[in-house]
Amino acid sequence: MIDAPLTFRPACETDLFEIVEMLADDPLGESREDLRDPLPRAYHAAFAAIESDPNQLLVVAERNGTVVGTLQLSFLPGLARQGAWRGQIEAVRIATDHRGGKLGQAMFAWAISECRARGCSLVQLTTDKARPDAHRFYDRLGFEPTHIGYKLKI
Repeated sequence: MIDAPLTFRPACETDLFEIVEMLADDPLGESREDLRDPLPRAYHAAFAAIESDPNQLLVVAERNGTVVGTLQLSFLPGLARQGAWRGQIEAVRIATDHRGGKLGQAMFAWAISECRARGCSLVQLTTDKARPDAHRFYDRLGFEPTHIGYKLKI
């Protein structure tokens, strides 16, 4: 059986629970996310901020009308690199029962195409050190680990 095509659309607030479920469905996410039903108000506030910002795009990937993945794109203007725009890919997740079918590869191809269409000359991402499988995946896609990222919880 040939899989139905993967489609992408901006996320709707009604997708929030499914998105947070995907974010929580790994060893790191399960300790960071809160899957109470209804979701805590902070998720709705974050969604509203993302939706209202023209340089943010939260998307879901669907197959046969079912949400199978999500990611967030941030379009970052900067003076460095001669005023280059950067596309930042974050929070990439695929629903558990749809992993292993090259959906991640399709999602990244779509995201990179979106960045190119928005005039970005660079696409970047961050990934947790504790995700070696993700590192191998990003390497296969042609991403290079050129920087060290730092975070400060405040």
